Amino acid sequence: MKKRIDLDLNRPEKSAAVFKALSSPVRLLILQSLLEGTSGLNISELAEKIELPLSTAALHVRVLEEAGLIFIQERPGLRGAQKICAILAEDIYMNIFNRKKEEPQTRAIMYNMPLGNYFDCLVKKPCGIAGRKGHIGVEDSTQAFFNPRRSQAQIVWFASGFLEYRFPNHFANREKLLELSFSFEVCSEAPGYNNDWPSDISVWINGHEAATFHSTGDFGGQRGIYNPGWWPNSSTQYGELRHLDISTQGCFADGRKTSDLDLEALKVREGEFISLKIGVKEDAEYVGGINIFGEHFGNYRQNIVMTAKFEG
Repeated sequence: MKKRIDLDLNRPEKSAAVFKALSSPVRLLILQSLLEGTSGLNISELAEKIELPLSTAALHVRVLEEAGLIFIQERPGLRGAQKICAILAEDIYMNIFNRKKEEPQTRAIMYNMPLGNYFDCLVKKPCGIAGRKGHIGVEDSTQAFFNPRRSQAQIVWFASGFLEYRFPNHFANREKLLELSFSFEVCSEAPGYNNDWPSDISVWINGHEAATFHSTGDFGGQRGIYNPGWWPNSSTQYGELRHLDISTQGCFADGRKTSDLDLEALKVREGEFISLKIGVKEDAEYVGGINIFGEHFGNYRQNIVMTAKFEG
């Protein structure tokens, strides 16, 4: 989620770090390159883009990271982990002379949706569902997705299609909704696992396509932190934690703007629920399937989470 950076004289070290980061034309070029990118760039790509030695580019990236302007996330690559850089700051507010400003009070409501509590589904083989104690239903049978025990699901996978979740809209009458955020752990779906298996994972809000996340692989080779003991080492192990943020400025996938559809256009304040669909389109550029993880699988102790941030 992107954040606003506030600068004032009461935090001289923070302010100096930001000013230092912005004082270099090279670092400004790096920021511009990241803003133009679709899913972040690794340091090698940045170095090539702005025609710098790799070591020099890495030093500039470190300065930007220390200032809180970008963040770096490690992702599996063909030759080990890659460090992917992306924009972290939404804007910078400078109150150097400490003029007081009224800060609106904000509150947040969080909804934790169990993985198996989907409202609707349409999936294609290969597919399956598993819980903490074993498979649910028959593997590679779409009928398993209608098994009553699906409420115990901790990992689901399918080649294409979607799962739809419906979150309660209890905050519809709140004075002002500022932001709606979703987070979930996902990766591609390959036979067994394959760290180089791309897939385009789409997300729809209230029937509107809000974002597409590019997964680089179906990750394995290193056991997922929360996987139960019965789960084989030769299968998918973990995913990446993805974030979709919706505000008055539009939709943002892991900090990258993907759509001008905002809170009003998506009609999130209307009706009794908010629909979230996650899946892979049959006509996507990379139809590499999807794994979705619950709180007892993968590397993140969470289900599918929706957070509503509002004023008052």
